Amino acid sequence: MSARPYDAIVIGVGGMGSATVYELAKSGARVLGLERFTVPHPFGSSHGLTRIIRLAYSEGSHYVPLLRDAYRRWRELEDVTGESILRVTGGLDIGPRSGGIVASSRKSCVEHGLPFEELDSDAVNRRFPGYALPAGLGAIYQPDAGYLHCETAIRAHAEAARSLGAEIVSGVRARGWDRTPTGVRVATDAGRYEARKLVITAGAWARDLVAALKPLCSPVRQVMLWTEPLAPGIFDPDRFPIFVLESPVGNFYGFPDNRGEGFKIGKFHHLHQAVPDPDAMDRECHSEDEAVLREGIEAFFPRANGPTRRMTACIFTNSPDGHFILDRHPEVEGVFVAAGFSGHGFKFCGVVGRIMADFCLERPRRRDLSAFNLTRRRSPRAAHAPPPREQTP
Repeated sequence: MSARPYDAIVIGVGGMGSATVYELAKSGARVLGLERFTVPHPFGSSHGLTRIIRLAYSEGSHYVPLLRDAYRRWRELEDVTGESILRVTGGLDIGPRSGGIVASSRKSCVEHGLPFEELDSDAVNRRFPGYALPAGLGAIYQPDAGYLHCETAIRAHAEAARSLGAEIVSGVRARGWDRTPTGVRVATDAGRYEARKLVITAGAWARDLVAALKPLCSPVRQVMLWTEPLAPGIFDPDRFPIFVLESPVGNFYGFPDNRGEGFKIGKFHHLHQAVPDPDAMDRECHSEDEAVLREGIEAFFPRANGPTRRMTACIFTNSPDGHFILDRHPEVEGVFVAAGFSGHGFKFCGVVGRIMADFCLERPRRRDLSAFNLTRRRSPRAAHAPPPREQTP
């Protein structure tokens, strides 16, 4: 254990945790990041090469100001580290033209003055030949959307934090924490560490460290698939926008062929497999996983329906309403949580890191965070969520 307490300890150095460590170090705090795996690692929610970023936000127009800040912070991180992190491709929010994701995305664009185009299926298919949308579907096209190189982003935040004096210890599991007269003490496999403040950004494991998160954070198993396009050129990033797609056969999201890695697709809520214990999750990918994703490819992207390049499993940690939890601990002063990112949080890493740093350093709140309180009244799930159904292990 360090002889002198840290200003802050961050448990979990994935997407949110690495950004939090960086923001604290940038503010001059003496900070320690604790990560049970490597930085980055393939066991949580922040791997799989790419994550979508977009401004036309069907999950709620109140996210748009946060997104504008997120874009700025990703570009700043690129400037600081020299890494290429954000690729703009444009993006399509696709669904029945009269409601759901299309209506919610249109609302975000109109309320916040975002440039956008509303396209029918024929217009999408002509303009972007990698798509084969059936009649009856429409889309909101927003030109600022794209994707993030997620593992590069985590390394960039961690390395930038270290360059500013932060300590990051990997391969060490936090077993618990308790209050001290001057702050908090974290017990780990490697000993104990003390700090004035504690931030918990441990993804699916956060609920093991904060009892109040148990009923609010539900980890579920997700699978991502990369295929060899049958017509490669039309899936290049300059010809194929990222997408979020609502349809009768399921709600999908996907990416162009990034750096020759293949066309990538995922399905929200996949096989509805709850994960009671993240350490025991099935991380192998099976034929039934592929079949779920091939159904979306066959229906909407037939020219991407080539051989499988890779599949990988990850975890979404869903909150009841699909919105984030960014708040103080309900009972213990000086402890803060960022959790429940529900499969759409990665794009906000830099913003969440700044919010957690503001909490720790007791800086004035720069924005209204009531929508992300632990104790908020919870409204229906986000637009991309299917009707509720029982989740089975």
